[in-house]
Amino acid sequence: MSVDYTYRDIAKMIDHSLLNPILTDEELEQGCRIAREYGVASVCIKPYYLKRCAQILEGSDVLPSTTIGFPHGGHTTAIKVAEAQQALDDGGIELDMVVNIGKVLSGDWATVRDDIRAVVDVTHERGGIVKVIFENCYLQDEHKIRLCEICAEVGADFVKTSTGFGTGGATIEDLKLMRKHSPPHVQVKAAGGIRTLDALLEIRAIGVTRAGATQTVAILEECKKRLGMA
Repeated sequence: MSVDYTYRDIAKMIDHSLLNPILTDEELEQGCRIAREYGVASVCIKPYYLKRCAQILEGSDVLPSTTIGFPHGGHTTAIKVAEAQQALDDGGIELDMVVNIGKVLSGDWATVRDDIRAVVDVTHERGGIVKVIFENCYLQDEHKIRLCEICAEVGADFVKTSTGFGTGGATIEDLKLMRKHSPPHVQVKAAGGIRTLDALLEIRAIGVTRAGATQTVAILEECKKRLGMA
C-alpha cells in the first residue's frame, strides 16, 4: 500500500498531551523526553510544569505548550490573560484556551469574542500561538459555526474540538464542520479520541493539521512500521 506522508508529516501533527491531573512530576518529565525523542509538534502540559517542559525541549523543534482557562472555560478574562502572560513568561509558545462555554450557550457573543480576543492579542504580541477550544460535546452546530467565525475575526491560529475532559471528543462531523467554516489561515485541531495512526490519517485527509494525543508512542511506532523504519 502506497503512502502519501513522511514520518515528520505525522509527528508534526501531534501535540503530546500531558494534562491528566494525576500525572506525577516524574511522569511529566518522562513525557517531555518522549515527545522530544519522537519529534512531535508540541508538548501540551499542565501549567505549573511548563517552565521545566521548556527546559527539556530547549534546542529541539518541539514546542512547549499549555492550557488557559482549562478545562471549563469559566475563568474571568483577566485571569485567562494572566495565565497567558505567565505561560509566555515560562517559555510557552502555543496556548490552548477554553472558551466561556456558558456564555456561548447563552448567546452572549460579544463577551465570548472579547474573551478570545484578549488572550489572542496578548499572546500574539509576544510571538505565541492560540488554539481556541470549543468543547463541542456541549454545543449545537450553530454555536460551533459562530465560534469559527469569531475565531477568524479575532485572529486565532487554531480552532480545536475539545479539552479531552468533557463528555465527548473529536468527531469527523465536527472536524468537517470546523474546517468548512474556518478560513484557510485558521487551522483545525482535534482532541479526544485520536488514539491510532489510522484515526490520525482519517482526520488529516479532511484538512485537520494537529491532534492532541496521549498514545503518541503507539501512533508513531506504527507510522515507522508502515514506512519501513522500524
